[in-house]
Parts: sequence; structure tokens; C-alpha cells
Amino acid sequence: MAESIIVVRDVRVELSGTPILRGVDLTVARGDIVAVVGVNGVGKSTLLRCLAGIQPPGSGEVSVFDRPPADDSDFWRDVILVGDEPAWYPGLTVREHLELMHAVHRSSRLEVGTILEVFGLAGRRDMAPPTLSTGQRQRLSLAMALLRPSRLLLLDEPERGLDATFRRRLATMLTEYAAAGGAVVMATHDLDFARATHARQITLEAAA
Repeated sequence: MAESIIVVRDVRVELSGTPILRGVDLTVARGDIVAVVGVNGVGKSTLLRCLAGIQPPGSGEVSVFDRPPADDSDFWRDVILVGDEPAWYPGLTVREHLELMHAVHRSSRLEVGTILEVFGLAGRRDMAPPTLSTGQRQRLSLAMALLRPSRLLLLDEPERGLDATFRRRLATMLTEYAAAGGAVVMATHDLDFARATHARQITLEAAA
């Protein structure tokens, strides 16, 4: 049986007195891809924030790699969160953003030139990220994430802004990541994308 790296038990979250998550249970093992689905406002992003240690639960248990998630270097050495668009470094091009990430994480399996090609950014390498389209910026965010070594990907609507062709390519990347022993938890509205990754789906219901 695969090692469990995420254990969530009866997690409840309220924001300003409004229930967001109520009694959520989740177990994720190495090699798993889990798609968290549901209508807007049911707490998909909130659950990811709990797993990332950004949103403390009101009650219940959250364990990631056998400890509560925490905003520290040891935790982020294993975990990557791709959610809101990152703050881009002023004056750095697309290529320089990737080179910086590659230089910091020298154990990356892929070179910057390869990443630019795989993510369809080779023709935009000398542009500043804010000048890119929404989909191109999303591809850059994902490229920067996948340049880093990790054991867990937390992805909030990774398909956002991506065309159908690249969604299929991303599904293959995530499947390969899980096959290599990583785990993925993603919030998504695209059920076809979730199915393409062979994800196990969990549906959040609105908290009453």
C-alpha cells in the first residue's frame, strides 16, 4: 500500500462566521492525482490553502508528510503551490525567470531551453511576464513550478487560460509526475482535464 502523504480528517473552516468547509476528509498517497471539484464557493481553494499551511482550519486535522503544514523552508522544499499569479521580478524576462529558478534548484531534470520549448514560450523568451497573455503567464507559472524538485503539487485551477492542446500536454506532465512518485492535488472546473490525468475526483458540497 502506498505511503499516505496527506491526511485530512473532519476539517472545518469558517470565514467571518460563514461556513466554507464542513467535515472534509481526504487521504492522498504517493502517486495519487486528486481533482477537487464543485461549484464556485464550495471551498476548493480554501482546502488547498489548508494543505499549504496558509489557512488554518477551525477544527479537524491536516497532516502533510506526517506533520501539520507550516510556512517554513523544510515544508516548501517538498511542496509547490500554484494558485494566484505570482509577483514577477521587475526587469527580468521570461527566460531570466526560468534561469533564476533553475539556478536556485540545481537538481532540476530539465534545462531552461527545453522548458521554454515544452511550455510553448520559446518565442516569448525575451519578453517581460506582464506583457504576456493570460494563458502564457499561466504556462510560465507552471513551468517555474515544475523546474523545482518536489514531492507534492497543489494546483488551483491549473487549466486556467490554457488552450485545449496545452491542457492535454499538462495532463501528460502531471501523470508522469505522479508516476515518478509525486502526488498532485488540484482544484479544477474542467472534468475532461481531470479525467485526462486519471485523477480521483472528490466533490465538495456547499457548507450549510
